[in-house]
Amino acid sequence: MSPDSFAFIAALVKGRSGLVLTPDKGYMLETRLGPILKREGLANLDALAARLRDPRAALIAEAVTEALTTNESSFFRDGKPFEHLRRLLPALARARPSGATLRIWSAACSTGQEAYSIAMLLRELALEGRRVEIIGTDIAESVLTRARDGYFTQFEVQRGLPARLLVQHFRQEDGRWRVAPELRGMVRFERGNLLGDLRGVGRFDVIFCRNVLIYFDAPTKARVLNALAAQLQPDGVLYLGGAETVLGLTERLVPVPGERGAYGLLREAALAV
Repeated sequence: MSPDSFAFIAALVKGRSGLVLTPDKGYMLETRLGPILKREGLANLDALAARLRDPRAALIAEAVTEALTTNESSFFRDGKPFEHLRRLLPALARARPSGATLRIWSAACSTGQEAYSIAMLLRELALEGRRVEIIGTDIAESVLTRARDGYFTQFEVQRGLPARLLVQHFRQEDGRWRVAPELRGMVRFERGNLLGDLRGVGRFDVIFCRNVLIYFDAPTKARVLNALAAQLQPDGVLYLGGAETVLGLTERLVPVPGERGAYGLLREAALAV
């Protein structure tokens, strides 16, 4: 692939998803985009770049972006955010007026393990009948379809999911494990792009956006963090990945004392729980 073709594809993907592709990712492009080349009858990545320059190639551009997006997830990933969430939610419920709905957003939710982990945690909490809305969004429709269906392999359920929760919330179907209907009914999965206008999703009490910023450059990280802060309730909490930070990127968010990866809005003291 020529440098010009690589630069064009990299710019297209960055513009659509924020993902930064460096020149050493040539092999990844060949591997992940191979099925698209075959499907479209294209000889190589240079031919794909030429096709993508056509304004009418929006569907192929979408497929390329999805293919290059990393979709890595597991149940109760990293543990600590869920321990904090377990303590946080009762405090948030007490702070809300009667009848108010607590809203939780799993951004870049991939195949849904994070959102379903939140749902399982909620099933164990007594929130005095408080209604809770869980929304999972992702840029890739293919992973959202999987998330909605709720099917997971033996390998996937073995990654972070306690055996008691597997037995309680999953059923075996056709050699795979499927999330029980009552748990699937707690989560709504929608198409969403973190680089788009986020105002339409509304305000949230809790936002998970973990291990996403690591794929962005600094300006894109700052843009996304400021957009997420704008959708966070004054006493809400944003969870980032363990290797991610807001330092040097935004002044709107500050760390929750003693909690790695948890952030609140600057104008409010971080909720201590």
